[in-house]
Amino acid sequence: MTAAEISRIAGVTRATVSNWRRRHDDFPAPSAGTESSPLYDLPAVQAWLRGRGHTSTASPTEELRTALRLLGPGSGAAARLFPLAAAASRRTQEELAELVALPDDRLIARAEKTAGELPAAVPEAEPVRYGPDDADAVRALLGCVREAGPQAAVDVLAERELDEGAVSGVYQTPEGLALLMARLLPADASRILDPACGSGTLLASAARQGARELFGQDSLPVQGRRTAVRLLLAAPEAETTIRVGDSLRDDAFPDVTVDAVLCNPPFGDRDWGHDELAYDPRWAYGLPPRFESELAWVQHSLAHLEPGGHAVMLLPPALAFRSSGRRVRAELIRAGALRAVVSLPARAAYPLHIGLQIWVFQRPEPGGTDRTTVLFVDGEGEQRDSAPGTASATDTATATADAGTRGGSRPRRSGSSSSTASSSAASFDWAGLTDRVLGQWAAFTTAPDTYADDPGVARAVPLVDLLDDVVDVTPARHVRATAADIDPAALARRVDDLHKQLAEQVTALAASSASGGWQPSGGSAREWRTATVSDLARGGALTVLRAATPGTRGSKSSGAPTVERPVLAARDIAAGNPPSGTTVDIHSEAAQPVAAGDVLVRAVAGGSDAAAMTRVADDRDAGALLGQHIHLLRPDPARLDPWFLAGFLGAQDNIASASTGSSLVHVTPGRLRVPLLPLEEQRRYGEAFRRVHELRTAVRRTADLAADTAATLTTGLTAGVLLPPASPGTPGSRSV
Repeated sequence: MTAAEISRIAGVTRATVSNWRRRHDDFPAPSAGTESSPLYDLPAVQAWLRGRGHTSTASPTEELRTALRLLGPGSGAAARLFPLAAAASRRTQEELAELVALPDDRLIARAEKTAGELPAAVPEAEPVRYGPDDADAVRALLGCVREAGPQAAVDVLAERELDEGAVSGVYQTPEGLALLMARLLPADASRILDPACGSGTLLASAARQGARELFGQDSLPVQGRRTAVRLLLAAPEAETTIRVGDSLRDDAFPDVTVDAVLCNPPFGDRDWGHDELAYDPRWAYGLPPRFESELAWVQHSLAHLEPGGHAVMLLPPALAFRSSGRRVRAELIRAGALRAVVSLPARAAYPLHIGLQIWVFQRPEPGGTDRTTVLFVDGEGEQRDSAPGTASATDTATATADAGTRGGSRPRRSGSSSSTASSSAASFDWAGLTDRVLGQWAAFTTAPDTYADDPGVARAVPLVDLLDDVVDVTPARHVRATAADIDPAALARRVDDLHKQLAEQVTALAASSASGGWQPSGGSAREWRTATVSDLARGGALTVLRAATPGTRGSKSSGAPTVERPVLAARDIAAGNPPSGTTVDIHSEAAQPVAAGDVLVRAVAGGSDAAAMTRVADDRDAGALLGQHIHLLRPDPARLDPWFLAGFLGAQDNIASASTGSSLVHVTPGRLRVPLLPLEEQRRYGEAFRRVHELRTAVRRTADLAADTAATLTTGLTAGVLLPPASPGTPGSRSV
């Protein structure tokens, strides 16, 4: 194990571990590694720590990761432990504690017996044999199941096995997205197939919606095992069949038809079997082009559906317009197999910089009703129209190009645990997007012939309008930004109202930008003694708090609080808005309410971010929950003025000196510095900083109103519902 892992186990810093090495002759000597990167024997380190009264503070998942890593690459321990993780989930806390306490030889024997109880649904799960070297990993696994839950243990095992196999481009489907896709299926869909099941997120979501027969296949054995165990945990009453293999080349369910298919297939796979599968009967809508593997997955899914069955698939946006796939797209539309295309905002799923799409298909029924329209839902619209700064710097900095989406040699696959993608998707407003999409889908499927378009959101387009030379089914191309039946009088009234609001806001901006008697400090800049936030916190002048993110140790996975409360998000600080988040991703046990007078500091920003980094909470914010990536400083009002504190903390030089990173800046609040001034002088500065904040807010609101007014006028003129005003001195206007 490394020095960093020792520090995590002991709950100390790496500097403390370095001091131990220098000061204590009995500290274990390195057993491997190099002089600059030594590795230590885990049992020896644990014995040394116990001898000095140090108990392990590492999380159960971290201890399991360490135990697996110490077994070395190629040990295959992670694969062998999958059955034990599932079987251990059926044991009580007391039984697991008893197992963990057994000596190594008895532990191994009991573990083999326990793992042998696993049903045959897990691919390649038997036979299971553990050796003496596996004892620490077995003990860590049982401890992880007991303390963190079986699913957490399964995810660690999959993470380790994928790393050992050097598999890249594998990312888990976010839970919110999986639930949205599952809810697009008919409520009575009971038999569900996922031919690229990955970690099993989609099938687990289908089980939560009532599915009782689940079929899955994946080309990676680790993903097959992971899915099988996940479903045993999430849906023990469901009939589950998971197989390992390439679904396109070696379909494990050739004679199985199901009510529905859910699938997040690999993207941009050039080696999907184009030549050897050229005459495959699944290609009812045309041979998929060599570089359009996604269309092979689409037709594979349709071939497994009962007539009238639905398939919901997550696909890259280029599939909607690439010329190579035009003929197959046209046949899908002519046959009525394509029912809807939903565009997702960027950041919803990996790759973060691309807005993926959900395609909904329905297998045509012989003699069934002809389908005349396709529904398009623009889920990106809200993101495009949102205020600047709503996308977090974390998302921007971590959005890297994905080879699979560009047709690279390494396809993107679903299913692995990616911390970047998971954390980004976790903070996404899935509740709002789900309501937006499901509302349109329900209205369309209930009465497709009378469905009324929703400007800027959704539109049902006749098939004949789609069958042009391009056959482009990108939602943004078909969803109208404005309604077709705008009331001219209503729009004229809205324009008048916007002009009045804009005039009032311009007056407020002028008042905020008045000089106000700013005076020079003298012949040179003032100098003062300063203290860090850490110093002030130690002295009791303030308290530093930070919101817990999903997955923070100590927070439970029980979900969000049952009572909905607004959440103050980092974007609200940047834009000066009231709380705009939801509690969908806030853990009730870790939720921190905001109080008026609290100083809020954004924890993450872009390296050139010019938006506000700090703000003082007011009455609008009071009672809201603290969102992710925000530090909360609660000053003692008898010693610190909040606006004085916020103003100096948010200074560009102060933020830069207390941050790490370049393109992505992480602010360490304890390193921020504040001048030591009497309270009365603090209040003078605080009032000045409050006026600066009002100026910034007035500028933003004026800009927003000006943009809204200009957009409304442009819409009215181009839609033919507003006439240009007559020129000065001209009695009227004449048509040309």
